[in-house]
Amino acid sequence: MTVTWTSGYDISEAVPFVEWGLKGEAQVRSPAGTLTFPRGSMCAEPARTVGWRDPGFFHTSFLKNLWPNSKYTYKLGHRLYNGSYIWSKSYAFTAPPYPGQNSLQRIIVFGDMGKAERDGSNEYADYQPGSLNTTDSLIKDLDNFDIVFHIGDMPYANGYLSQWDQFTSQVEPIASAVPYMVASGNHERDTPNTGGFYDTNDSGGECGVPAETMFFVPADNRAKFWYQADYGMFHFCIADTEHDWREGSEQYKFIEKCLAAADRNKQPWLIFAGHRVLGYSSNSWYGQEGSFEEPMGRDDMQKLWQRYKVDIAFYGHVHNYERICPIYQNQCVNSELSHYSGTVNGTIHVVVGGGGSHLSDFSTLKTVWSVYQDLDFGYTKLTAFNHSYLLFEYMKSSDGKVYDSFTISRDYRDVLACVHDGCEPTTLAT
Repeated sequence: MTVTWTSGYDISEAVPFVEWGLKGEAQVRSPAGTLTFPRGSMCAEPARTVGWRDPGFFHTSFLKNLWPNSKYTYKLGHRLYNGSYIWSKSYAFTAPPYPGQNSLQRIIVFGDMGKAERDGSNEYADYQPGSLNTTDSLIKDLDNFDIVFHIGDMPYANGYLSQWDQFTSQVEPIASAVPYMVASGNHERDTPNTGGFYDTNDSGGECGVPAETMFFVPADNRAKFWYQADYGMFHFCIADTEHDWREGSEQYKFIEKCLAAADRNKQPWLIFAGHRVLGYSSNSWYGQEGSFEEPMGRDDMQKLWQRYKVDIAFYGHVHNYERICPIYQNQCVNSELSHYSGTVNGTIHVVVGGGGSHLSDFSTLKTVWSVYQDLDFGYTKLTAFNHSYLLFEYMKSSDGKVYDSFTISRDYRDVLACVHDGCEPTTLAT
């Protein structure tokens, strides 16, 4: 487990560490590394100018050799050079299951949440009106999920760096108790002429630096924010849609390697996620462009989803909820609506960008592959009961109730079965 926090203490002033251990047993101390970033690492206005604020120092500690499924307590510490100590309050988390472990496992996925003040005093043009509802709903349900994936567009700081503190303070009750995994979105990364795929200034000049410094993810290079993660029976491949994903690119090669690495006997539930919609969306602006996807989104990627039999692909960016049928090459491959069983012959695509930011209208054109649409704030939950049965649920943030759901049931042989563009080579030799 990785623990990261922010303070005003540089390494010249204090030594950061985490004191932790099994609940009720002797505690040990693990050192923490310290990072920060200067104004000069911002790439454009307003982050370099009126939006700049010194971010303080980010401390990261790695708590290793955990006993699976065990409850741990921890607190953050700083030992000052005069011999005194500064302590945080106590926190707790449950160690993750062993990869492939057969047990109840519950995953939350959403995007585009943002942040807000409860009295409205610092609300930026009412840009993220559903943010607090989503946060509060997740805090209320904290005992009923194990890990969160926030797939891009986190605080919408847009170059005003103090808003990162506002966001991290808002999600701390969640992120201090369960792993809070993130993906990079346009409002974290995009700045012209900085090596990104999109030449806009949606990040307000941040060019990914705050997100990449604050959030540790298991990427080879956090400036290229793609990575893989395992949680029990789940294998996740997280894309960075703000960098080139097309065939032949560095990221495309990583995604194929990540998908191929899933041992579907032990980790049957293969999940792809990225911020922009590389699959399917009935969003109005995509409709106006005539693509119903990010341009070039699925041109190359769908070959990988089909070949490696991805169960579900999640996206944010579009601020609504939509579920797509199991699909390949624009064709629904299963007419079921609520229960899918047997051979994996297409990927279910889900847009879950209604985490809190202002809502995005659907196209007036009825798309034949759209199963369920909701113009409201919400999040999704995956519950794996075992290696053969998965429950998907979509909840509204306003009341935490389920408004859309489906199940997947199958056996290992169904994953291995030959499907269109998803067959392993065979020989006539005996």
